[in-house]
Amino acid sequence: MAYQSVDPHTGNVLKSFEHFSAAQLEQSLATAEAAFQAWKHTSYADRAVILRKAAALMQAHVDDFARLATLEMGKRIAEARGEVQFSGDILAYYAQHAEAFLAPVKLHPKVGEAHMESSPFGVLFCIEPWNFPYYQLARVAGPQLMAGNVLVVKHAGCVPQCAIAFEKLLIAAGAPAGVYTNLLISHEQSNAVIDDPRIKGVALTGSVAAGRSVAARAGQNLKKSSMELGGSDAFIVLDDADLEKTIPWAVWGRMYNGGQTCCAAKRFIVLESIADAFLAKFRSALEALKPGDPMDESTTHGPLSSEAALLQLLKQVDEAVAHGATLLMGGKRIDRPGSFMQTTILTDIAKDNPAFRDEFFGPVVSFFRVKTEDEAVALANDSDFGLGGSVWTKDVARGKRIASRVDTGMMFIDNIDWTDAELPFGGIKDSGYGRELGNMGIQEFVNKKLVRTAQLDAPA
Repeated sequence: MAYQSVDPHTGNVLKSFEHFSAAQLEQSLATAEAAFQAWKHTSYADRAVILRKAAALMQAHVDDFARLATLEMGKRIAEARGEVQFSGDILAYYAQHAEAFLAPVKLHPKVGEAHMESSPFGVLFCIEPWNFPYYQLARVAGPQLMAGNVLVVKHAGCVPQCAIAFEKLLIAAGAPAGVYTNLLISHEQSNAVIDDPRIKGVALTGSVAAGRSVAARAGQNLKKSSMELGGSDAFIVLDDADLEKTIPWAVWGRMYNGGQTCCAAKRFIVLESIADAFLAKFRSALEALKPGDPMDESTTHGPLSSEAALLQLLKQVDEAVAHGATLLMGGKRIDRPGSFMQTTILTDIAKDNPAFRDEFFGPVVSFFRVKTEDEAVALANDSDFGLGGSVWTKDVARGKRIASRVDTGMMFIDNIDWTDAELPFGGIKDSGYGRELGNMGIQEFVNKKLVRTAQLDAPA
């Protein structure tokens, strides 16, 4: 069974789903293509009615959606509620702003007049991960449905009930059949979908390996793609940082969603003069976290999403130590049922240690001391990834100077709050390409057509 809900808190199998047959997949693609022929001519106002209704339904049933995410991937219930609410906000945001974002843009040629107009590509294939089972869907559905595209979506194998719930949400909101379709398909079937001439674009959020494979397949078919891949974000603490403010953000930045976030703080780069104080406070705050049932409001340390995720993380930590890293705390699974990992801090990570390059997708801190700002920037940039990062200082101008020097798609000064539909999300290097959310997110899969009018004689 490729699609299986397993509660990572207990290890119990909740529900299993069969892959689509070849006939079911063909029917889904045919229905999507037919839906696009009508949806592309639907007005922004009529599309917005459906997206606003979907947003309202999400907000009205926050607890139902949240409970499903907690059951399937172990997200703490308060965080799950926040994800559901933000997902609804994204749908409502694009319902409000899409028409203005895609309005014709007047140009000023030397002779005559011209403008750029936007039109949808068609059927898009989206491949989405488990760590934010609704938000990942909302951030493609909101902009792309409002742009006039239609979506066929392969969600992660461990969150099938969340995937089905989101499809049902849009149907309940009035989306015509085929405008949004959840596909329970295999990797082999995914390749066939990318190859299918009815598919006009491919969006993936996932691992670097998945990105390489899917981007290559899309490229062979000359299809536009967007890739949001991994990250190993730097959390740069300057010597004038306010630790009372910075430490809570450090804990949130590393531990939010069980540490299973692409743009989580993963590499903590701290100036020498403040490093001991920061590390002592950070360690104490991490030690105070309480593992438990993610459905329990008092739990502050939930399970990883799956047993496989836990075993991968344990292997990475063991390998880091074998290559010379110092294990300051944690490093083992927690002795209790479920896929729980101890909060872990690694220090003394040399450049030839695999941990220097790897992404740790869970509650593992990589801690580095540096002597100067320049060293901090150089270390932050010495990464295969370039998704996000943050800098902590009381001097905002200083923070902005550092932020401008770090090679990433996003930088945050004295915060790590990316949860605003207005803010474009995405990275560079092995973190991928393209942007989601904001005005940029709706531009990824629309044709920008030049229309020029001029009374000119043909050249002699």
